[in-house]
Amino acid sequence: MDNLRFVLFVAFAFLSYLLWQQWQIDYGPKPEPSKEIATGEAPKPDVPSSAGAVNDVAKTSVPAETPALKGQRVKVTTDVLHLEIDTYGGGIHELDLPNYPVDKNQPDHPVRLLNDEPEQLFIAQNGFLAEGEATPNHHSLWQSAQTEYRLQAGQDSVSVPLTWSNDKGIQVTKTYLFKRGSYLIALEQQISNRSDTVWRGRQYAQLQRRQPPQQDKSTFIRTYTGGVVYTKEEKYEKISFDDMRDNAFNRKAEGGWIAMIQHYFLAAWIPPANEIDTLYTKALADDHFVIGFYSPVSEINPGEEKRYSASLFAGPKLQRVLEATAPGLELTVDYGSLTLVAKPIFWLLEQFHKLFNNWGWAIVFVTVVIKALFYRLSAASYRSMANMRKLQPKIQALKERHGDDKQKFNQAMMELYRRDKVNPLGGCLPIVVQIPVFLSLYWVLVESVELRQAPFIFWINDLSSKDPYFILPILMGISMYVQQKLNPSPVDPIQAKVMQFFPVIFTVFFLFFPSGLVLYWVVNNVLSIIQQWYITKSIGAPVKA
Repeated sequence: MDNLRFVLFVAFAFLSYLLWQQWQIDYGPKPEPSKEIATGEAPKPDVPSSAGAVNDVAKTSVPAETPALKGQRVKVTTDVLHLEIDTYGGGIHELDLPNYPVDKNQPDHPVRLLNDEPEQLFIAQNGFLAEGEATPNHHSLWQSAQTEYRLQAGQDSVSVPLTWSNDKGIQVTKTYLFKRGSYLIALEQQISNRSDTVWRGRQYAQLQRRQPPQQDKSTFIRTYTGGVVYTKEEKYEKISFDDMRDNAFNRKAEGGWIAMIQHYFLAAWIPPANEIDTLYTKALADDHFVIGFYSPVSEINPGEEKRYSASLFAGPKLQRVLEATAPGLELTVDYGSLTLVAKPIFWLLEQFHKLFNNWGWAIVFVTVVIKALFYRLSAASYRSMANMRKLQPKIQALKERHGDDKQKFNQAMMELYRRDKVNPLGGCLPIVVQIPVFLSLYWVLVESVELRQAPFIFWINDLSSKDPYFILPILMGISMYVQQKLNPSPVDPIQAKVMQFFPVIFTVFFLFFPSGLVLYWVVNNVLSIIQQWYITKSIGAPVKA
């Protein structure tokens, strides 16, 4: 029993160390991005003319890139998005999230999700692939009647039209539609065929991104940055940059979508739900990658027109918003293998947040609920430990009697357990039960943007970052020390000495953990101490070590 408990504690300490390493990666100091040595505008990475399409569009003809063409920026401002559309290509090249500052102390410095700076390239592109006649793609020059659009007070939406035409009679109008309070950008493209031949082609939309610096691979738990796809058949799949580099992804799907995700935020192209599209990836030069979709080939007869549509979600991973946007999009809030435990925890947090409008109090009451759910199991474990504590004098006497003969000592100790009907494994259950809950809550705090920079009370102004004064970690260490005193001491003196250092070791680990997680652990320890003290006293075991 002592050996097993000792192994569990060591394993839990090692696990906590890994989590601490991950928290340093997520929230520790980041290296400064390297600066471009060359001056002037850096060349934009190109995409093959098929935009990732495969053999069935081999005849597609797309105009070659013309570096001499230079577009203008069209600025769009809504209540939740600040972005710039480049008329060269008609894609979104910058997108800021004004409601999500990079640092809580700098509210005027928003997160920039899309960015066309060479070292941080992440842009949204779209266009057409057509046979025979030139058709606008993300290397074409579009026209805009205005250089700035703004969602005015009292307006629910604002549309931004771009136009393109050629001397053959093909006219295209690309319109972005922005709605108040929404991170979903509707894209509608209308092709009018004023030529004397049939137009045949397809729409595509894609995200192009340069691979960011890799996280330290020595850690086993870390947030994911890369591509994801969703289809009805295969559901949610991650496609890392390495996967894109090794093998180009290509799959037909109805009602699917593609995305690039990162910590707290994502950009996703969502085609029409009833359309069978092809989802694809492509690795380009200089660590640039593309993930996108293209539609089936359609025909437009002379004198006719056709409309194509898609949606771009670019914003925070708000789970309820994502659920209402597209099937499976909420899975981008990636809890990994602990999703089955983490999702109910987040739901419960939401319910308490509705009552208190404070995520800190939500964590406190979620901890109370979790403790209540496991009350009987914990009670059985604490009774086992209390009974073990009552046997400590007898076990010590056996140890003195048998001296260094460990085999006889263990046999006598097991006989003592059987005679007194004590389960030596019962005391391990609280540790085993708490590990998945602890990890699940960790992932909820790490992945849920709703808790990002959320205040609690007094000095705790950000539950997703460490306690600035380390008060909660110290309280956690004290509570762990008190709880340790209620447990039976290991018979092995070396193990007993090591166990005495655990409160100090855990306090050091928890110094850099998110304060919301430490808050959970402090409340959980206090509730455990009350329950265990009451049970130990009722059984008649000595309370002091």
